[in-house]
Amino acid sequence: MDITSYIRELLFGHDCVIVPGFGGFVCNYMPARIDRASNMFYPPVKQISFNRNLNHNDGLLVGRISESLKISYGDARNHVADFVEGIRKRLSKGEKVVFENIGTFTNNHEGNVQFEPDRDVNYHLDSFGLTAFTAEPLQGYDIRHKILKTGKETSRQIPLRKILWRAAVIIPLLGVLVAVPLTTDILKNKVQTTNLNPLASVEFEASKAESGKPSDEKAAVPLSDIGAGEDDVSQPIAEETTAEAYYLIAGSFKSEANAESLLAMLEQDGYKPELISGPNGFIRVSAMSFTALEDAVQKKDSVGRKYPDAWIAKGK
Repeated sequence: MDITSYIRELLFGHDCVIVPGFGGFVCNYMPARIDRASNMFYPPVKQISFNRNLNHNDGLLVGRISESLKISYGDARNHVADFVEGIRKRLSKGEKVVFENIGTFTNNHEGNVQFEPDRDVNYHLDSFGLTAFTAEPLQGYDIRHKILKTGKETSRQIPLRKILWRAAVIIPLLGVLVAVPLTTDILKNKVQTTNLNPLASVEFEASKAESGKPSDEKAAVPLSDIGAGEDDVSQPIAEETTAEAYYLIAGSFKSEANAESLLAMLEQDGYKPELISGPNGFIRVSAMSFTALEDAVQKKDSVGRKYPDAWIAKGK
């Protein structure tokens, strides 16, 4: 039985194929190269070599034969042994044994096996379809030569009319870019109300409306406005009598159910919350109440860690 076809098949996918009792075929990768003497370009190849010391049975070849012929592993191993015995007999008689598309085996004068690979076959799959070719170098071309330019180069000048036309377009555009931010709210600071707690929705619009007009209703004092300057809301609050209280508002709702939910959350966190009526039908949820504005401001930082939209409102 000739098993060389199985050896060729395995050489395409493995770097070493061992024939038990005979030796191993080893694939050595060689990158693409150029033979400058003959101007030949060679693609990457797997060059086949033979090592007679690799003669143990690793199961690769025998297993492939067993799978292909649908025979037992022992029968496949016997086929390989018979093949090797036949090869050794032919070599001992001085014959040349050819493994098609792999190489040629001969015995030297000392009785050692010599292997000459077939260099026309490439077992490197990535080089499929690539063949060696010849490319003659260009004649009379020297990269050291430089092209010398003749004549005088004149600098490019932009006509005055084009400069004036560009200025007439750019100057009004710059004026618009400066005027728009000054006449709109583009550069003014905006308050963004973001909170991971869906129940903590603060009445910023209601608070803004209250601070702009005198009223007997409760006035909201956001923390960002406390101590901001002379127009700060905290100034008139500080002048009120001590009978007034300062509430640390964690949220304000139209829905009584939402207010009750936040009230329960505050109780679980250890606060003493209470519900307070707000303007426009809103229900405010107070986490704590204080008699002094300074105490409310100091406590707001700790409450604001979980309720970042918390603010201070004054009430009686």
